[in-house]
Amino acid sequence: MKNSQNIRGLFLILFSSVFGMSSLHYPIGRLGRAGPGLFPLVISSMLFLIGVAMLVRARFETPESHSFNIKSIGVVVLSLCGFGLLSTWINMTLGILFLVFSSTYAGQNYSVIRNFKIFASLWIIALGFKQLLGLNLPLY
Repeated sequence: MKNSQNIRGLFLILFSSVFGMSSLHYPIGRLGRAGPGLFPLVISSMLFLIGVAMLVRARFETPESHSFNIKSIGVVVLSLCGFGLLSTWINMTLGILFLVFSSTYAGQNYSVIRNFKIFASLWIIALGFKQLLGLNLPLY
């Protein structure tokens, strides 16, 4: 029986390594004046460390089997596609709302109240990016 924690950890390490290595093609800069490669390098480094922590943790826990639920993968992919389309053609608020409410169908339990909390949190983060960082996000 394969341990699903090992598979998840290895996937995160692989995923972060690919994006970390590709970020090295851009100037990194320094913390005071960051280049375009610094943010992806920092994020991929954090994901790499999380993957290593998952591999270490898997050594101390009892193995749990893994399974792929094709329906859940499809729901998440379609939710992301819908988010992209709605954010492009209508506005990002509707895209975030669609993403949260549709992607949670892939989980074990569905809670409308939890979905509204997640939506509000993501919308506030997007609003912060728009107002504080000056990003051009079509929120309204």
